[in-house]
Amino acid sequence: MGKLIVGVIVGAVIVLAAEYLFLTQGGMPVATKGGPLPLEKFLTSRALHVAMAKDAGQPAPIAPDESNLLAGAKVYRSQCEGCHGSVDQKTPSAIARGMFPRPPQLMPPHTGVTDDPVGETHWKVKNGIRLTGMPAFEGALTENEMWQVSLLLLKADGLPEKVKAEIR
Repeated sequence: MGKLIVGVIVGAVIVLAAEYLFLTQGGMPVATKGGPLPLEKFLTSRALHVAMAKDAGQPAPIAPDESNLLAGAKVYRSQCEGCHGSVDQKTPSAIARGMFPRPPQLMPPHTGVTDDPVGETHWKVKNGIRLTGMPAFEGALTENEMWQVSLLLLKADGLPEKVKAEIR
């Protein structure tokens, strides 16, 4: 039993020492042009999914009518467009190209998040996502504004021309 405990301790020390050397000798990519670490995408997407699970199915408390979509477009243009792009914008902005991970382009012709539940998009807008550049807007936007921009993103592939014009 004593040898087992010593073996576990020695094994743990070796793993920790290897991790320390990896980090302190330049093995960890810290520039935005570096790729993800092994298992990074899996672990972070799983953690995000679990964090959003209870709010993802929440319906919007406001209607996706033209007035709310126009209000959401104004919020989007002032707060989101620099990273997530505009309607008919073919390539990401310089800001978006310089981020890791790259922010998704949310307006047509890109696919965006129109297939995500509106509650999930609202959660992301409200809480942000650590280590991605996506800020939390709770406290910066009202609850109504966060729902308006979430509805805008839900309906992005079928927006009325007046709303598209507001984003352009």
